[in-house]
Amino acid sequence: METLPAHSPLASLVLIRSWLLRLGLWSLIEQEVHIPQKTVRHVPTAKLLDAWLVILAGGAGVVEANTRVRPDAGMMRAMGRATCAEQSTISRTLSACTAETVTQLRACLAQSLRQHGQAYAHDYQAHAQLLDVDLTGLVAGRLAEGATKGYFAGRRSRRGRQLGRVLATPYAEVLVDQLYEGKRQLEHSFQPLVQAAEAVLDLTETRRNRTILRLDGGGGSDANLNWALGRGYQVLAKVHNWQRAQRLAQSVQDWQPDPKLPHRQVGWVTEPMAYVVPTRQVAVRYADARPKARSPWRYHVIVTNVDEPALAKLGPGADPSARGVWAVLYAYDLRDGGVETQIRSDKQGLGLGRRNKRVWAAQEVLVLLAQLAYEAVIWVRNHLARSAHRFAEVGVVQHDSRVLAAHL
Repeated sequence: METLPAHSPLASLVLIRSWLLRLGLWSLIEQEVHIPQKTVRHVPTAKLLDAWLVILAGGAGVVEANTRVRPDAGMMRAMGRATCAEQSTISRTLSACTAETVTQLRACLAQSLRQHGQAYAHDYQAHAQLLDVDLTGLVAGRLAEGATKGYFAGRRSRRGRQLGRVLATPYAEVLVDQLYEGKRQLEHSFQPLVQAAEAVLDLTETRRNRTILRLDGGGGSDANLNWALGRGYQVLAKVHNWQRAQRLAQSVQDWQPDPKLPHRQVGWVTEPMAYVVPTRQVAVRYADARPKARSPWRYHVIVTNVDEPALAKLGPGADPSARGVWAVLYAYDLRDGGVETQIRSDKQGLGLGRRNKRVWAAQEVLVLLAQLAYEAVIWVRNHLARSAHRFAEVGVVQHDSRVLAAHL
Protein backbone atom coordinates (compact mmCIF):
# COMPACT_ATOMS: atom_id res chain seq x y z
CA MET A 1 0.00 0.00 0.00
CA GLU A 2 1.27 3.43 -0.93
CA THR A 3 2.26 5.64 2.01
CA LEU A 4 1.09 9.23 1.63
CA PRO A 5 3.18 12.04 3.17
CA ALA A 6 0.08 13.53 4.79
CA HIS A 7 -3.56 12.68 5.28
CA SER A 8 -6.56 14.56 6.61
CA PRO A 9 -10.14 13.72 7.55
CA LEU A 10 -10.97 17.25 6.30
CA ALA A 11 -9.48 16.83 2.83
CA SER A 12 -12.81 17.62 1.18
CA LEU A 13 -12.46 21.22 2.38
CA VAL A 14 -9.75 21.60 -0.26
CA LEU A 15 -12.51 21.46 -2.86
CA ILE A 16 -14.32 24.35 -1.20
CA ARG A 17 -11.13 26.43 -1.05
CA SER A 18 -10.39 25.69 -4.71
CA TRP A 19 -13.85 26.89 -5.66
CA LEU A 20 -13.59 30.02 -3.48
CA LEU A 21 -10.23 30.85 -5.07
CA ARG A 22 -11.86 30.64 -8.48
CA LEU A 23 -14.67 32.92 -7.32
CA GLY A 24 -12.26 35.32 -5.62
CA LEU A 25 -14.56 35.40 -2.60
CA TRP A 26 -11.98 35.32 0.17
CA SER A 27 -9.81 37.79 -1.70
CA LEU A 28 -12.79 40.14 -1.66
CA ILE A 29 -13.13 39.70 2.10
CA GLU A 30 -9.41 40.38 2.60
CA GLN A 31 -9.73 43.60 0.63
CA GLU A 32 -13.02 44.92 1.97
CA VAL A 33 -13.30 43.71 5.58
CA HIS A 34 -11.30 45.65 8.16
CA ILE A 35 -10.91 44.73 11.83
CA PRO A 36 -9.30 47.34 14.13
CA GLN A 37 -6.64 45.02 15.52
CA LYS A 38 -2.90 45.06 15.05
CA THR A 39 -1.08 42.19 13.40
CA VAL A 40 1.41 40.23 15.48
CA ARG A 41 1.66 36.87 13.74
CA HIS A 42 -1.62 36.49 11.82
CA VAL A 43 -3.48 39.25 10.02
CA PRO A 44 -7.08 39.68 11.29
CA THR A 45 -8.73 38.36 8.11
CA ALA A 46 -6.55 35.23 8.31
CA LYS A 47 -7.99 34.58 11.76
CA LEU A 48 -11.47 35.04 10.30
CA LEU A 49 -10.52 32.33 7.80
CA ASP A 50 -9.50 30.08 10.71
CA ALA A 51 -12.85 30.69 12.43
CA TRP A 52 -14.60 29.87 9.16
CA LEU A 53 -12.63 26.61 8.87
CA VAL A 54 -13.71 25.64 12.37
CA ILE A 55 -17.34 26.02 11.25
CA LEU A 56 -16.77 23.97 8.10
CA ALA A 57 -14.96 21.31 10.14
CA GLY A 58 -18.01 20.87 12.34
CA GLY A 59 -16.68 22.65 15.40
CA ALA A 60 -19.30 23.50 18.00
CA GLY A 61 -17.27 26.47 19.20
CA VAL A 62 -14.19 28.50 18.34
CA VAL A 63 -12.35 26.61 21.08
CA GLU A 64 -12.29 23.58 18.79
CA ALA A 65 -9.78 25.34 16.55
CA ASN A 66 -7.14 23.80 18.80
CA THR A 67 -8.45 20.25 18.41
CA ARG A 68 -10.08 20.05 14.97
CA VAL A 69 -8.20 22.44 12.71
CA ARG A 70 -4.82 23.40 14.18
CA PRO A 71 -3.42 19.83 14.42
CA ASP A 72 -4.33 19.16 10.77
CA ALA A 73 -1.16 20.53 9.19
CA GLY A 74 -1.86 19.01 5.77
CA MET A 75 -5.27 20.58 5.49
CA MET A 76 -3.99 23.95 6.69
CA ARG A 77 -1.27 23.95 4.03
CA ALA A 78 -3.85 23.06 1.39
CA MET A 79 -5.98 25.96 2.58
CA GLY A 80 -3.08 28.37 2.15
CA ARG A 81 -2.28 28.72 5.85
CA ALA A 82 1.03 27.73 7.43
CA THR A 83 -0.79 27.08 10.68
CA CYS A 84 -4.06 27.88 12.42
CA ALA A 85 -4.16 30.65 15.00
CA GLU A 86 -4.71 29.60 18.61
CA GLN A 87 -8.37 29.63 19.69
CA SER A 88 -7.97 32.48 22.18
CA THR A 89 -6.35 34.60 19.47
CA ILE A 90 -9.27 33.92 17.12
CA SER A 91 -11.72 34.82 19.89
CA ARG A 92 -9.98 38.14 20.54
CA THR A 93 -10.16 38.97 16.85
CA LEU A 94 -13.88 38.24 16.77
CA SER A 95 -14.38 40.43 19.84
CA ALA A 96 -12.48 43.24 18.10
CA CYS A 97 -15.01 43.32 15.27
CA THR A 98 -17.22 46.40 15.07
CA ALA A 99 -20.55 47.26 13.49
CA GLU A 100 -18.59 48.57 10.49
CA THR A 101 -16.86 45.19 10.18
CA VAL A 102 -20.25 43.48 10.12
CA THR A 103 -21.50 45.88 7.43
CA GLN A 104 -18.43 45.22 5.30
CA LEU A 105 -18.70 41.43 5.64
CA ARG A 106 -22.42 41.53 4.87
CA ALA A 107 -21.71 43.60 1.73
CA CYS A 108 -19.15 41.00 0.59
CA LEU A 109 -21.69 38.22 1.02
CA ALA A 110 -24.34 40.18 -0.88
CA GLN A 111 -21.92 40.89 -3.74
CA SER A 112 -20.96 37.21 -3.92
CA LEU A 113 -24.61 36.15 -3.99
CA ARG A 114 -25.26 38.53 -6.86
CA GLN A 115 -22.22 37.31 -8.79
CA HIS A 116 -22.40 33.58 -8.15
CA GLY A 117 -25.80 32.73 -6.68
CA GLN A 118 -28.54 31.10 -8.70
CA ALA A 119 -31.30 33.08 -6.96
CA TYR A 120 -30.02 36.37 -8.39
CA ALA A 121 -30.02 34.89 -11.90
CA HIS A 122 -33.60 33.62 -11.50
CA ASP A 123 -35.74 33.84 -14.65
CA TYR A 124 -38.74 35.86 -13.47
CA GLN A 125 -40.39 35.57 -16.88
CA ALA A 126 -40.48 31.77 -16.70
CA HIS A 127 -41.83 31.40 -13.16
CA ALA A 128 -42.12 33.21 -9.84
CA GLN A 129 -39.32 33.46 -7.29
CA LEU A 130 -40.10 31.93 -3.87
CA LEU A 131 -38.72 33.45 -0.68
CA ASP A 132 -39.32 31.95 2.76
CA VAL A 133 -39.06 34.30 5.76
CA ASP A 134 -38.65 32.99 9.30
CA LEU A 135 -37.17 33.63 12.74
CA THR A 136 -35.37 31.12 14.97
CA GLY A 137 -34.00 31.35 18.50
CA LEU A 138 -30.31 31.14 19.44
CA VAL A 139 -29.90 30.46 23.16
CA ALA A 140 -27.12 32.43 24.87
CA GLY A 141 -25.87 33.27 28.34
CA ARG A 142 -27.12 36.10 30.55
CA LEU A 143 -24.08 38.30 29.90
CA ALA A 144 -24.37 38.18 26.11
CA GLU A 145 -25.33 41.50 24.53
CA GLY A 146 -28.93 41.42 23.30
CA ALA A 147 -29.68 38.17 25.13
CA THR A 148 -33.16 38.55 26.60
CA LYS A 149 -36.00 36.24 27.52
CA GLY A 150 -38.02 35.23 24.50
CA TYR A 151 -39.41 32.26 22.64
CA PHE A 152 -36.90 29.40 22.34
CA ALA A 153 -38.52 26.14 21.29
CA GLY A 154 -38.38 23.56 24.07
CA ARG A 155 -36.40 25.86 26.38
CA ARG A 156 -38.68 27.84 28.63
CA SER A 157 -37.31 30.75 30.66
CA ARG A 158 -34.06 30.79 28.68
CA ARG A 159 -32.32 33.85 27.32
CA GLY A 160 -30.84 34.37 23.91
CA ARG A 161 -31.05 36.12 20.58
CA GLN A 162 -33.20 35.64 17.51
CA LEU A 163 -31.96 35.00 13.98
CA GLY A 164 -34.05 36.30 11.09
CA ARG A 165 -33.59 34.52 7.78
CA VAL A 166 -34.73 34.92 4.18
CA LEU A 167 -34.23 31.81 2.05
CA ALA A 168 -34.49 31.52 -1.73
CA THR A 169 -36.05 28.10 -1.32
CA PRO A 170 -35.82 26.60 -4.84
CA TYR A 171 -32.07 27.31 -4.86
CA ALA A 172 -31.46 26.62 -1.14
CA GLU A 173 -29.56 29.92 -0.89
CA VAL A 174 -29.62 32.07 2.24
CA LEU A 175 -30.12 35.68 1.16
CA VAL A 176 -30.27 37.32 4.58
CA ASP A 177 -29.22 36.31 8.09
CA GLN A 178 -29.95 39.07 10.59
CA LEU A 179 -29.41 38.92 14.36
CA TYR A 180 -32.01 40.37 16.75
CA GLU A 181 -32.43 40.52 20.51
CA GLY A 182 -34.18 37.61 22.18
CA LYS A 183 -37.63 39.16 22.60
CA ARG A 184 -37.87 40.14 18.93
CA GLN A 185 -40.71 38.51 16.98
CA LEU A 186 -41.20 37.95 13.26
CA GLU A 187 -44.10 40.41 13.27
CA HIS A 188 -41.62 43.27 13.80
CA SER A 189 -38.76 41.77 11.74
CA PHE A 190 -40.60 40.79 8.59
CA GLN A 191 -40.40 44.09 6.73
CA PRO A 192 -36.68 44.78 7.43
CA LEU A 193 -35.81 41.21 6.39
CA VAL A 194 -37.73 41.51 3.12
CA GLN A 195 -36.15 44.90 2.41
CA ALA A 196 -32.70 43.38 2.97
CA ALA A 197 -33.56 40.60 0.52
CA GLU A 198 -34.75 43.22 -1.96
CA ALA A 199 -31.32 44.85 -1.82
CA VAL A 200 -29.50 41.54 -2.38
CA LEU A 201 -31.67 40.49 -5.33
CA ASP A 202 -32.24 44.01 -6.75
CA LEU A 203 -36.00 43.44 -6.65
CA THR A 204 -37.55 46.06 -8.89
CA GLU A 205 -41.31 46.49 -9.00
CA THR A 206 -41.49 44.09 -11.96
CA ARG A 207 -39.52 41.45 -10.07
CA ARG A 208 -41.55 41.93 -6.90
CA ASN A 209 -44.69 41.19 -8.90
CA ARG A 210 -43.13 37.81 -9.70
CA THR A 211 -41.93 37.05 -6.15
CA ILE A 212 -43.83 34.96 -3.60
CA LEU A 213 -43.28 35.56 0.12
CA ARG A 214 -44.15 32.57 2.29
CA LEU A 215 -44.34 33.03 6.06
CA ASP A 216 -45.99 31.58 9.13
CA GLY A 217 -48.42 33.20 11.54
CA GLY A 218 -45.64 35.00 13.42
CA GLY A 219 -45.34 37.51 10.59
CA GLY A 220 -48.87 37.35 9.20
CA SER A 221 -50.24 40.52 10.79
CA ASP A 222 -52.54 42.86 8.84
CA ALA A 223 -49.82 45.51 8.66
CA ASN A 224 -47.25 43.09 7.23
CA LEU A 225 -49.58 41.48 4.71
CA ASN A 226 -50.93 44.82 3.49
CA TRP A 227 -47.36 46.16 3.23
CA ALA A 228 -46.20 43.17 1.17
CA LEU A 229 -49.27 43.16 -1.04
CA GLY A 230 -49.01 46.92 -1.50
CA ARG A 231 -45.44 46.56 -2.73
CA GLY A 232 -46.60 44.12 -5.37
CA TYR A 233 -45.52 40.84 -3.79
CA GLN A 234 -47.51 37.66 -3.94
CA VAL A 235 -48.01 36.13 -0.48
CA LEU A 236 -48.69 32.73 0.99
CA ALA A 237 -49.10 33.34 4.70
CA LYS A 238 -50.88 32.22 7.82
CA VAL A 239 -53.02 34.82 9.60
CA HIS A 240 -51.38 36.04 12.80
CA ASN A 241 -54.55 36.50 14.89
CA TRP A 242 -55.91 33.10 16.00
CA GLN A 243 -59.17 34.67 17.21
CA ARG A 244 -59.78 36.17 13.78
CA ALA A 245 -58.93 32.80 12.22
CA GLN A 246 -61.60 31.21 14.36
CA ARG A 247 -64.15 33.82 13.26
CA LEU A 248 -63.24 33.49 9.59
CA ALA A 249 -63.53 29.73 9.83
CA GLN A 250 -67.18 30.09 10.85
CA SER A 251 -68.02 31.12 7.27
CA VAL A 252 -66.73 27.86 5.77
CA GLN A 253 -69.68 26.02 4.24
CA ASP A 254 -67.96 22.82 3.17
CA TRP A 255 -65.25 21.22 5.32
CA GLN A 256 -63.25 18.62 3.41
CA PRO A 257 -61.14 15.98 5.22
CA ASP A 258 -57.48 15.86 4.29
CA PRO A 259 -56.58 12.43 2.81
CA LYS A 260 -52.97 12.93 3.97
CA LEU A 261 -53.79 13.88 7.56
CA PRO A 262 -57.10 12.41 8.84
CA HIS A 263 -57.27 14.78 11.81
CA ARG A 264 -57.21 17.85 9.51
CA GLN A 265 -60.03 19.47 7.52
CA VAL A 266 -59.98 22.40 5.12
CA GLY A 267 -62.43 24.73 3.37
CA TRP A 268 -62.78 28.09 1.60
CA VAL A 269 -63.54 31.15 3.72
CA THR A 270 -66.69 32.63 2.16
CA GLU A 271 -66.51 35.90 4.09
CA PRO A 272 -62.80 36.75 3.83
CA MET A 273 -60.83 39.50 5.52
CA ALA A 274 -60.29 42.47 3.19
CA TYR A 275 -56.69 43.38 2.32
CA VAL A 276 -55.33 46.04 -0.03
CA VAL A 277 -55.64 43.60 -2.95
CA PRO A 278 -58.08 40.70 -3.39
CA THR A 279 -56.96 37.43 -1.83
CA ARG A 280 -58.22 33.88 -1.44
CA GLN A 281 -58.41 32.55 2.10
CA VAL A 282 -58.43 28.94 3.24
CA ALA A 283 -59.44 27.85 6.73
CA VAL A 284 -57.81 24.79 8.28
CA ARG A 285 -58.97 23.04 11.43
CA TYR A 286 -57.30 20.33 13.48
CA ALA A 287 -58.80 18.03 16.05
CA ASP A 288 -57.77 19.39 19.45
CA ALA A 289 -56.86 16.50 21.70
CA ARG A 290 -55.77 18.63 24.67
CA PRO A 291 -57.53 17.50 27.89
CA LYS A 292 -58.78 21.00 28.80
CA ALA A 293 -59.54 22.20 25.27
CA ARG A 294 -62.61 24.47 25.10
CA SER A 295 -63.33 23.49 21.50
CA PRO A 296 -62.88 20.20 19.65
CA TRP A 297 -61.06 22.11 16.90
CA ARG A 298 -58.06 24.41 16.50
CA TYR A 299 -58.10 26.82 13.56
CA HIS A 300 -55.80 28.79 11.32
CA VAL A 301 -56.31 30.63 8.05
CA ILE A 302 -53.99 30.81 5.04
CA VAL A 303 -54.08 33.97 2.90
CA THR A 304 -52.80 34.04 -0.68
CA ASN A 305 -53.04 35.86 -3.98
CA VAL A 306 -50.93 33.26 -5.82
CA ASP A 307 -52.62 31.48 -8.71
CA GLU A 308 -52.83 27.69 -8.91
CA PRO A 309 -50.24 27.21 -11.71
CA ALA A 310 -47.66 29.08 -9.62
CA LEU A 311 -48.57 27.11 -6.47
CA ALA A 312 -47.86 23.90 -8.37
CA LYS A 313 -44.27 25.03 -9.06
CA LEU A 314 -43.09 25.96 -5.57
CA GLY A 315 -40.11 23.64 -5.57
CA PRO A 316 -39.46 19.96 -4.74
CA GLY A 317 -42.46 18.19 -3.25
CA ALA A 318 -45.04 20.39 -4.95
CA ASP A 319 -48.14 18.54 -6.09
CA PRO A 320 -48.99 19.67 -9.66
CA SER A 321 -52.28 17.78 -9.51
CA ALA A 322 -53.57 19.67 -6.46
CA ARG A 323 -56.47 21.99 -7.12
CA GLY A 324 -58.53 24.48 -5.15
CA VAL A 325 -58.02 24.47 -1.40
CA TRP A 326 -55.53 21.61 -1.68
CA ALA A 327 -53.23 23.62 -3.94
CA VAL A 328 -53.07 26.38 -1.31
CA LEU A 329 -52.77 24.06 1.68
CA TYR A 330 -50.07 21.78 0.26
CA ALA A 331 -48.05 24.73 -1.07
CA TYR A 332 -48.02 26.22 2.42
CA ASP A 333 -47.14 22.83 3.94
CA LEU A 334 -43.96 22.79 1.82
CA ARG A 335 -42.63 25.55 4.06
CA ASP A 336 -41.70 22.87 6.59
CA GLY A 337 -39.46 21.21 4.00
CA GLY A 338 -37.99 24.59 3.06
CA VAL A 339 -36.84 27.18 5.54
CA GLU A 340 -37.67 25.18 8.69
CA THR A 341 -35.72 22.12 7.56
CA GLN A 342 -32.85 24.29 6.39
CA ILE A 343 -32.61 26.07 9.74
CA ARG A 344 -32.64 22.75 11.61
CA SER A 345 -29.92 21.45 9.29
CA ASP A 346 -27.75 24.52 9.91
CA LYS A 347 -28.15 24.19 13.65
CA GLN A 348 -27.17 20.54 13.55
CA GLY A 349 -24.62 20.45 10.73
CA LEU A 350 -22.98 23.88 11.06
CA GLY A 351 -23.51 24.30 14.80
CA LEU A 352 -25.35 27.57 14.23
CA GLY A 353 -26.93 27.56 17.68
CA ARG A 354 -23.86 26.41 19.62
CA ARG A 355 -21.37 29.24 19.02
CA ASN A 356 -21.97 32.25 21.24
CA LYS A 357 -19.95 35.40 21.77
CA ARG A 358 -20.74 37.98 24.42
CA VAL A 359 -20.06 40.91 22.07
CA TRP A 360 -22.93 41.59 19.67
CA ALA A 361 -20.75 42.36 16.64
CA ALA A 362 -18.68 39.22 17.25
CA GLN A 363 -21.86 37.12 17.25
CA GLU A 364 -23.01 38.77 14.03
CA VAL A 365 -19.67 37.93 12.38
CA LEU A 366 -20.02 34.29 13.47
CA VAL A 367 -23.53 34.19 11.99
CA LEU A 368 -22.26 35.62 8.69
CA LEU A 369 -19.32 33.19 8.61
CA ALA A 370 -21.79 30.33 9.07
CA GLN A 371 -23.84 31.76 6.20
CA LEU A 372 -20.71 31.87 4.05
CA ALA A 373 -19.90 28.27 4.99
CA TYR A 374 -23.38 27.19 3.97
CA GLU A 375 -23.27 29.09 0.67
CA ALA A 376 -19.82 27.68 -0.14
CA VAL A 377 -21.05 24.11 0.36
CA ILE A 378 -24.15 24.79 -1.78
CA TRP A 379 -22.14 26.37 -4.60
CA VAL A 380 -19.58 23.55 -4.63
CA ARG A 381 -22.38 20.97 -4.58
CA ASN A 382 -24.06 22.65 -7.54
CA HIS A 383 -20.77 22.86 -9.42
CA LEU A 384 -20.03 19.18 -8.81
CA ALA A 385 -23.52 18.29 -10.01
CA ARG A 386 -22.95 20.20 -13.24
CA SER A 387 -19.54 18.54 -13.64
CA ALA A 388 -20.67 14.99 -12.85
CA HIS A 389 -20.05 13.78 -16.38
CA ARG A 390 -16.37 14.75 -16.13
CA PHE A 391 -15.98 12.93 -12.81
CA ALA A 392 -17.55 9.83 -14.35
CA GLU A 393 -14.75 9.83 -16.95
CA VAL A 394 -12.11 9.90 -14.17
CA GLY A 395 -13.48 6.82 -12.44
CA VAL A 396 -14.76 6.26 -8.90
CA VAL A 397 -11.47 4.82 -7.63
CA GLN A 398 -9.60 8.04 -8.37
CA HIS A 399 -12.08 10.37 -6.65
CA ASP A 400 -9.63 11.80 -4.11
CA SER A 401 -9.20 15.47 -3.30
CA ARG A 402 -6.29 15.96 -5.72
CA VAL A 403 -8.21 14.59 -8.72
CA LEU A 404 -11.39 16.48 -7.87
CA ALA A 405 -9.51 19.73 -7.28
CA ALA A 406 -7.84 19.34 -10.67
CA HIS A 407 -11.26 19.12 -12.31
CA LEU A 408 -12.81 22.14 -10.59
